[in-house]
Amino acid sequence: MAIKDPAARGVSRQVLADHVYEALLIALMDGRLEAGTPVSIDGMARELDVSPTPVREALARLEATGMVRRTALRGYRVAPLFTADELADLMDARLVIEPANAFMACSHADADLTAQLAQAIDDLKAAPRGPSFSEFRAYWEADERFHRLIAEHADNQFLLSAYNALGGQVQRFRFFGGLGVTDADFAIAEHTEILRAFEAGDADLARKKMIAHIEGVKQRSQHDSEVHDSEVRS
Repeated sequence: MAIKDPAARGVSRQVLADHVYEALLIALMDGRLEAGTPVSIDGMARELDVSPTPVREALARLEATGMVRRTALRGYRVAPLFTADELADLMDARLVIEPANAFMACSHADADLTAQLAQAIDDLKAAPRGPSFSEFRAYWEADERFHRLIAEHADNQFLLSAYNALGGQVQRFRFFGGLGVTDADFAIAEHTEILRAFEAGDADLARKKMIAHIEGVKQRSQHDSEVHDSEVRS
């Protein structure tokens, strides 16, 4: 997992931090950094062959997603997978925020936004869905892009901040490690229904279709959690 520090070759500090973030994200999503284990900044810097600074910056970004947690005087640890109750709470929070985003974004949607949403759905259809993060990453990114486009085009900075604070997409996809994407056909169909509402300029319908989608995701997430728990017990 080594990343040669390219600073001497003129590569920006931000590019290096992004590379470190990517390496840690992949290790977390694939389970190579197991839930509950400590993450040493100095140790990770040695493993990646970089200075501690980009590791520290990457861990701070990952903390914002809930993937790692920092405790005073004890440093970072890999966060546990969400419990079924935590997943339900996450989806309930999304049910408050995302239907409002859909209503507001659809209220002033233009052809460019609908084209971008349609492209995200096409990318979902084309993306691999295998068990490793490298195989389902493109799917995750397209799924996240669809929801983020709507959140950003709601044009409400506070709703966008609330959406960003949830970090819900990456947390839910942690359950796909070893399983692959389990609900692609349902999610693509639900995204398509939301897109149709945007194309029709029907903001209330967009809100209702987003509610239906998040409720579907909630049910499927709880199922994924139960499958994971049963595999751990066995």
